[in-house]
Amino acid sequence: MKIAIVGAGAMGGLFGARLALSGQEVSFVEASEATIAAIQRKGLQLVTPSATERVMVPIGRAKDFAGTFDLVVIFTKGFHTDIAIESVRHLVGPTTWALSVQNGLGNAELISKVVPAERIIVGMTNLPADLVEPGVVHSHGDGHINLWPWNGEDKSVARDIAETFQQAGLPCRADPEVQIAIWEKVAFNAALNSVCAITRQTVGGVGDSEHGRSLTAGVIRETVEVANALGVDAQASRVEHAVNHAFANHHQHKPSMLQDVEAKRKTEIDFINGAVVERANEQGIDTPVLSSLHSLVKLIEGAYL
Repeated sequence: MKIAIVGAGAMGGLFGARLALSGQEVSFVEASEATIAAIQRKGLQLVTPSATERVMVPIGRAKDFAGTFDLVVIFTKGFHTDIAIESVRHLVGPTTWALSVQNGLGNAELISKVVPAERIIVGMTNLPADLVEPGVVHSHGDGHINLWPWNGEDKSVARDIAETFQQAGLPCRADPEVQIAIWEKVAFNAALNSVCAITRQTVGGVGDSEHGRSLTAGVIRETVEVANALGVDAQASRVEHAVNHAFANHHQHKPSMLQDVEAKRKTEIDFINGAVVERANEQGIDTPVLSSLHSLVKLIEGAYL
């Protein structure tokens, strides 16, 4: 399969390395000159508990590539999705599929400006990946991928892609109920990312506080209510279990939104808390906790952006 990975960060690097090592024809589309130079010079290195592997892969800006791809996988942050998919418009042919396992909500809508909705696959992954430096990705721990066509139709291509990922060592299944997994991850991220970003506390710091646990519980409750109103059978109990596991086992972890705030970077708050609030407003649902946290992160961002 001829695959374009758009974004050679932690997750893009993990997926791309696994797929390339399994024999797939992988190319990276990247905007960072430092990342392009590092991978062109030394290849892409993947470090896992069982091995350290390096693979040489084509990488460049979108304009450096020609022809069409079988699959385009978007691994940018949500606020870059629009620019990212537009940059690879010339690489999308009549049989090209696009995949997003990005955080948050709304990415598929942006991708559909270039790739028809019936050829978009959405999903969720909780595979662990950290970008140590450009071209060097560490992955320690277990996780999985759920994916399914965005329009809900059962397409053999989705199952073929899931099998390709599975054979590459990326645990994956084609899941007709993928929207449940997506929304439950949104609830998880909305709870931990926003609260940690605002309070500057690690996951454990939030979990150690009665007030922190109350805030995360409120986010989960509101997010699941919105999902249920949209016909998605998300369950608060599963999200609460995942959050409690994070409190107990990832005490020193800094979620990506907290890292962004500390580095004075734009956050994905609009694609996580903000996207849920937007959908809640459309359904006439009040989300005071989500709305307040969204506004607070935007206030923090506004001070340095």
